Amino acid sequence: MAYIREPTYEISYFFRRILVPFDGSAASTRALKIALDFAKRYGSKITAFIVNDGSLSVDEVRKRVESEALSAGIDVDIKVVDLDRNSQSTATKIIEEAVEGNYDIIIIAARGRTVSEEIIIGSTALSIIVNVPISVLLVR
Repeated sequence: MAYIREPTYEISYFFRRILVPFDGSAASTRALKIALDFAKRYGSKITAFIVNDGSLSVDEVRKRVESEALSAGIDVDIKVVDLDRNSQSTATKIIEEAVEGNYDIIIIAARGRTVSEEIIIGSTALSIIVNVPISVLLVR
């Protein structure tokens, strides 16, 4: 009979701080649920990051995050930043937060509120994957 080691959960050391960009879409809700599962299993700390570009109801989006967190029984920090569309992009704001906030991973939806079903990956997600210096888990 072979000896089987006790699990060490090394993943908990790699993903202690999770950033979840959240726009209220069904896809970003799936990403948040995955982050909540990480928190349940490995004790990760989650920050839901809402970029207010003027096209969404921040209160509604915040309520969705709070509802999902309450259902999971996990505390989630919510951070809201305003975006000046003339000089900034959503991706840039998320990347800045990821670096300055010293996160270990970003869990992001492949597409946010994009209407077209033909788009496989949105421009924000693609920019983040290419430019952020930390791990990214892309949720489809």
